[in-house]
Amino acid sequence: MKIIKNSLALIGVICISGLFIFSMQKSPDEMAIPDHLIGKEDPIVNSYNVYALEMPENLNFAGEVVPVNDPDIYERMDRELLVNTYWQSNGLLMFKRAQKYFPIIEPILKKNGVPDDFKYLAVIESGLVQTAKSPAGASGVWQIMSATGKENGLEVNDNVDERYNLEKATEVACDYLKKAKESLGSWTKAAAAYNAGNYGVSRRLKEQDVTGYYDLLLGEETGRYVFRIVALKEILSNPDKYGFNFNKSHLYKEVPTYKVEVDTAVTDFAGFAKQFGINYKILKLHNPWLREPHLNNKSRKSYFIEIPKEGYYNTNP
Repeated sequence: MKIIKNSLALIGVICISGLFIFSMQKSPDEMAIPDHLIGKEDPIVNSYNVYALEMPENLNFAGEVVPVNDPDIYERMDRELLVNTYWQSNGLLMFKRAQKYFPIIEPILKKNGVPDDFKYLAVIESGLVQTAKSPAGASGVWQIMSATGKENGLEVNDNVDERYNLEKATEVACDYLKKAKESLGSWTKAAAAYNAGNYGVSRRLKEQDVTGYYDLLLGEETGRYVFRIVALKEILSNPDKYGFNFNKSHLYKEVPTYKVEVDTAVTDFAGFAKQFGINYKILKLHNPWLREPHLNNKSRKSYFIEIPKEGYYNTNP
């Protein structure tokens, strides 16, 4: 009985409190409106808002204009800008990784006469993840297929896979893109060919009797491909404009390394790493192309293994 009386008393207090709280709440008309929204119809008072984006002026890829005056091109470009702007976590990761990997990619593109914009192709291919691998077997930052790697001089096997060597893979990507540009006539079509192949792009150009990428009817992936590259170029070049806020200290840093030449077999990379004051994990982070914990090297080939300079990692003995 006492329990029932106490329960009824508690319910009474809650009801009275609820009435008090309700009486203190403001109606929507009484709620404060931010100064910048006063006078506007149906003001938005949410703390988080999603905005439509203005189409940037002078969008181009490798100096070749994106014809956004065409309504179809406008919609496709708008889609990629929206998707990549509002995928905020992924966007921030791209800014962070770009700080680490662009300094390696940019000079190789420049040396080979490939436009700097192609670094954004690497972004959409792999998200700048060194160990990325697609369901089809394309691997590394540049997502190179095994056959393509071998045809272009990379060693690809279970023991060593140089598609994961960023410097060598970037050289192969440059060779492919230059040949595609020579064959197809423009950097935009060369970029599309990186996804669909030279033959795939040239066949569709012939079948549809057009000369430009933006005039082609393509499948979903290749049809979005160049637009995604241009969108990432625009966003990564203008973080403030697209609402990305970070300090330089938030970005990932490239760890300085030096190279050690190895021209014999290595039976134990864990022991090899300890000679340089690091562990096996750190050795693999800097040399993802070493696929096994040992190096066969029956041909006595010279390999150059990256070793981080002292003081950048905390390792236990």
